[in-house]
Amino acid sequence: MKKIVFIGAGSIIFVKNLIGDCMLTPSLCDSEFALLDINREKLYLAEGMLKNLNRNVNGGRATVKAYESQREALAGADFVINAIQVGGYDPCIINDFEIPLKYGLRQTYADTLGIGGIMRGLRTIPVMKGITDDMEELCPNAWLLNYTNPMAIVTGAVLKSSSIKTIGLCHSVQSCTKNLMDVVGMDCTGVEYKIAGINHQAWLLEVTKDGRDLYPEIKARAAQLTEPHEDMVRYEIMKRFGYYVTESSQHTAEYTPYFIKDKYPGKLEQYGIKTMMYKDWGRSQVAYWKQAKEDLVDNHAITHARTQEFASYILDSLTTGTPYRIHANVLNQGLIPNLPDRACVEVPCLVDGTGIYPCHIGNLPPQCAALNRTNINVQELTIEAALTGNREHMYHAAFLDPHTAAELDMDTITVMCDELIAANKNWLPMFFK
Repeated sequence: MKKIVFIGAGSIIFVKNLIGDCMLTPSLCDSEFALLDINREKLYLAEGMLKNLNRNVNGGRATVKAYESQREALAGADFVINAIQVGGYDPCIINDFEIPLKYGLRQTYADTLGIGGIMRGLRTIPVMKGITDDMEELCPNAWLLNYTNPMAIVTGAVLKSSSIKTIGLCHSVQSCTKNLMDVVGMDCTGVEYKIAGINHQAWLLEVTKDGRDLYPEIKARAAQLTEPHEDMVRYEIMKRFGYYVTESSQHTAEYTPYFIKDKYPGKLEQYGIKTMMYKDWGRSQVAYWKQAKEDLVDNHAITHARTQEFASYILDSLTTGTPYRIHANVLNQGLIPNLPDRACVEVPCLVDGTGIYPCHIGNLPPQCAALNRTNINVQELTIEAALTGNREHMYHAAFLDPHTAAELDMDTITVMCDELIAANKNWLPMFFK
C-alpha cells in the first residue's frame, strides 16, 4: 500500500481530481491518502468529500486521513503532491496587484512572472524548503510532484536546494494543440506534437498528422481570421516568432513587453487582455466555495471520471513499471543547449518503474530561446534572492522582468519592491534575519 500525501488539500476541486484519479487507478486505489492544509475547515471538508468519493468510486478500499502535523503526514510517504498557495488572497494577492498598480504597473494573473510572480515565488520558496527539509528526514526516497506556481521558480528552487526527487507539473501542455486548432477550425484527433521550452512559455515545435506538417495550414488559416477571439496574443506571438506557446493569451501578455502598454492603451482591447484577473476572481471566492461545498462536500453521491492530469499516470508508472510519457519541469542539464544550464525547463519525460527521465531536445529556434531567456533571467534571480536572502537579487529580477522594465524606471522599481517587501514581511524570513 502506497502513502500519497497531498499538501494544499483545501484546493477542493483540484484534490478531488488528482486523488479521484488515483482512486480509479488499480495500482493506487488502496493507498493511504494523507491530507494537509493550514486551513483546518477546508482540510476536513476535503477529507469528508474524499471519503464519500472513496466509498462511491472505489468501494472504500483507500484510506483517507487529514493531518494537522506536516511531519506526521510526511512520515513514510511514497509520493508527495504539492498544491499550496502561500499568503492567501487577502492580503498577499491583493497587494501583488494593488501596490504595483500605484506605480502604473498592470498585471493579468501575477502568479508566474512579473512583479507578482516574483513575490509569489519569494513567499513560497521558504515554505517549500520546510517541506523538503522534512522530506529529507522522514521520506527521503519519495517523489515530490509540484503543482504550485510560479512553476519554474518554485520547482527550480527545490531542485537546487534539496536532494528530494522533484518534478513540476502544469496543465498547459495537454491543452495546447487543441487550443490552437480549435480557433482555426481544425480537428486535433490523431495529431502528434513536440513541445519544449520553459513552463508557460514552452513552444509547440512540431504539430503533425500522419506525418504531415500542419503548421503551414494552421498559419494560413490564422492569417484569414478577422473576428476577435480569446487567443489573439498567442496568435500574434506565433505570427512574429513562428511558433505557438503553451500558456494562454492572458498569461502570455504579461510575460512579454508588447501588450500591456500605458503608451498604447488600445492594445488591451485590441488583443482582448483583461488585467487584475486573480484579484477580481478573489471577490467571488465566497460564492465559489459555497457552490463547491454544495457540489462536492454536501453531495454524498459524488462521483468522478479520470482526468488528463499527469499525476495518477506518473504514480502508476513508478509503481508498476508501465512506461508513460509526460511533460515536466526539470533542471536543464544539456536537454536544451541554447538555454542556460540548470535553468528549469519544461520537456517531454519518460516514466517507468526506475524513475523519470527527461528527453534531450536540442536547440530551440534561436528567437524562441531568446524570448525564453528573458523569462529565465527573472526566474533565476528570484531563486537566488530566496535561497541567499540577498534582496538585491529581487531588485535585479524586477529590473530584468520584460513587462516591469518596459513600463518603469529602476528608481521606481526599487521603491515598489521595497514597499512589497514591507507588505510581505511575515512571509519573507530570509530578508529579515
